[in-house]
Amino acid sequence: MAQGAEQNLSDAGGPERHVPVLLEAVMTHLAPEPGDVIVDGTFGAGGYTRAIIGAGAQVIGIDRDPDAIAGGADLARAAGGRLTLVPGRFADLEKHAAEAGHAAVSGVVLDLGVSSMQLDEAERGFSFLRDGPLDMRMEQAGPSAADVVNELPVRDLIRIIGLLGEEKRATSVAHAIDVARKEKPFAGTAELANLIEKVLGRNPKKAQIHPATRTFQALRIYVNGELHQAAEALAAAERVLKPGGRLVVVSFHSLEDRIVKRFFADRSRTHAGGSRHMPEEHVSPPTFELLTRKAVEADQEETDLNPRARSARLRAGRRTANPPRHLDIHEAGVPKLAAFNGLGG
Repeated sequence: MAQGAEQNLSDAGGPERHVPVLLEAVMTHLAPEPGDVIVDGTFGAGGYTRAIIGAGAQVIGIDRDPDAIAGGADLARAAGGRLTLVPGRFADLEKHAAEAGHAAVSGVVLDLGVSSMQLDEAERGFSFLRDGPLDMRMEQAGPSAADVVNELPVRDLIRIIGLLGEEKRATSVAHAIDVARKEKPFAGTAELANLIEKVLGRNPKKAQIHPATRTFQALRIYVNGELHQAAEALAAAERVLKPGGRLVVVSFHSLEDRIVKRFFADRSRTHAGGSRHMPEEHVSPPTFELLTRKAVEADQEETDLNPRARSARLRAGRRTANPPRHLDIHEAGVPKLAAFNGLGG
């Protein structure tokens, strides 16, 4: 790509509000080359996509947030036909790739974290640091976090907050929500965050961490079906990657990373464990070769520049020629949760 074109590409869409995490490691493990077709399943502000196009590859950029798709229009124009933007979910990436004319692709990259663009906009309701409507919907459609908080039975709130937020005092939080919502339904992020702070108090050893952090994480994950989507996206990537194609996944909390780690471990296994006292276990042919034996983490320089990178974990694998296998998302680590207007299950 000519130097002028590279400049136009880097400037497209204006200044980036979202700094792509572990970009160097993503590019190293994804290894895009001219002529490759890469699926960026979480387009966001286009940080990974810019770098991939800069390496000469073509990108199918998917995002369920309509604001992200609209915001990528300038980059798509600057890319000269090498970026196809698709509004949709990355769990459907196989279908999106086929509709873009590619039955198989050379790489898939997934950034499983919530976009800093969404966190920065109070009206999206993702953050308790900026008061806004209790929304949290990435697609800006379907049940909101307010619907869940105001309508779900207490027993289900306890399970969601406990499992998805890993909140040890989920029972106390859920019962306090139940008492408060009977007087007045929750509508904003601040009122929910303030209630949780009253229930849990502040931990002087972790003063920088708001007590509502885990509950808000749980609600966001549940409202957007994030763990379901992540597991289904891994299976879709396995189906759409050509032999030698690469899957690179960046996760930001232990629930996601556990699913990704379990998936790669299962799909790269070449022999059975156990002992001579146990019957021999059948092991399916591996569908991935591990490119990362352990998760890649950001170094101090990157975390100093981008605090969001502190919790990032990158795992990657190279597709073998063996046929894809069925994935049971619950066996992969996705918990079964209460069904609510299309959520959970």
